[in-house]
Amino acid sequence: MFILSEDSQRTQGEDAQSSNISAGKAISEAVRTTLGPRGMDKMLVADGDVVITNDGATILEEMEIEHPAADMLVEVAQTQEEEVGDGTTTASVLAGELLSKAEELLDDDVHPTTIVEGYHEASSLAREAIDDLVIDGDLDADDLIRVAESSMTGKGTGDVAAGPLAETVVDAVDHVRTDEGVDRDSITIHAQVGSSSSATDLIEGVIVDEEPVHDNMPRTVEDAAIAVVDSDLELKESSIDAEYNVNNVDQLNAAIESEEAELRERAQRVVELGADVLFASGDIDDRVASYLAKDGVLAVDDVSDLGAIINATGASRAASVEDLEADELGNADSISVRNYGDDDLTFIEGGAAAKAVTIFARGGTEHVVDELERSIRDALDVVTAALERGGVVPGAGATEIVIADYVRDHAAGVEGRKQLAVEAFADAVDVLPRTLASNTGMDPIDALVDLRAAYENDTLSGVLSSGQSGDIADPLEAGVLDPAAVKREAVDSATEAATMIVRIDDVISAS
Repeated sequence: MFILSEDSQRTQGEDAQSSNISAGKAISEAVRTTLGPRGMDKMLVADGDVVITNDGATILEEMEIEHPAADMLVEVAQTQEEEVGDGTTTASVLAGELLSKAEELLDDDVHPTTIVEGYHEASSLAREAIDDLVIDGDLDADDLIRVAESSMTGKGTGDVAAGPLAETVVDAVDHVRTDEGVDRDSITIHAQVGSSSSATDLIEGVIVDEEPVHDNMPRTVEDAAIAVVDSDLELKESSIDAEYNVNNVDQLNAAIESEEAELRERAQRVVELGADVLFASGDIDDRVASYLAKDGVLAVDDVSDLGAIINATGASRAASVEDLEADELGNADSISVRNYGDDDLTFIEGGAAAKAVTIFARGGTEHVVDELERSIRDALDVVTAALERGGVVPGAGATEIVIADYVRDHAAGVEGRKQLAVEAFADAVDVLPRTLASNTGMDPIDALVDLRAAYENDTLSGVLSSGQSGDIADPLEAGVLDPAAVKREAVDSATEAATMIVRIDDVISAS
């Protein structure tokens, strides 16, 4: 009896498990060489578009993976990116190694459910180890700069530029930080080609990627009163089809004068309210623009993100010019239009609300500036995570050494074959410092032995990049810090993905 259609394919038992685990391991290997400050970049080419990056989430997203089990590891990276902003490669590599260890246990006839239970118990122990490692005390600016710099080093920013960029990131976070937390949405990044990354600057306000609608408008306005209109400034169109017959010149002139009067009235409304600058989401008619230019008003149309301007200036969004009121105007210390190559950008700085800031990221090429933008975004997220989600822990693989040791110590208290899975989890965690050492140019086995020996002698050590190769040293002294939330999320998401794949013993694919 046939239940499935003839076009369906079914893989069962060990074949299904082997196929899924192999796919997951392949994904892990694809990003493994990008881990750490000496990690390499990947070039991804599709339809002529080129992306150069070592960001795990970006790599996996651009690869357009179709295998369903492999896609689960892509979701691990995406979840890690969305939750804490960094650690995507860590989570992917750990998930792949957990699958590799699970494959060995399956070959030894350990039941998948036993492996799943052991992994979940081990992940709970790993979280306990992370919590014990969290550095006590409030984080100061120097600590946050170290967190940002640790995240950015090796991500296309250049080790030299990582320090100044990290300071810019922390300044941005401080600007939007309140007693309730960090308003991460009030920080935007504007990337612009044409200079080195060292020219990156923090703008206390927002940048609009549009230029004035008329050449005679002022390019700089100090102490600006700002109107925000969410509509077009053009002639009103009738909702019905109508036809007008013009029989003589007087009628034509009357029609033209009526149009001119309507447009002039709209421009005059803006001027009478005392607005120096107008931002509109729609189009501004050339005649309205001309009237505004004569009165010295700077106007910008086709603005896609009015919310950012409102957040920065305290203006209120008006549905039309007719609905605009004087008390709905915002304020900014200065508005200036600056030229960068072929682009004109409008800078809104020192808004009355002063809630929004923009990191103006510079880079020599499109590829450089794109990777720089990704690095800055990750740094902003990890600094926010460090402040809001449980502090920081030592980086450079030191935390993973402690996790593995802690899990092994407690494995003896686990009954039955589940103990094998707990020990396998500890061995899987070791892949992270091993990979860091390998990518730094060190022998991974020797490095792992040295790290374990140092920890047994009560010395917390990690794999640090120095000179032509790496070095085993104290990450705290070197200022290498990671948010505890990144470690927790990596352990949780990698464990969930690995256990879900291990439990699959039947794959049915339909056309």
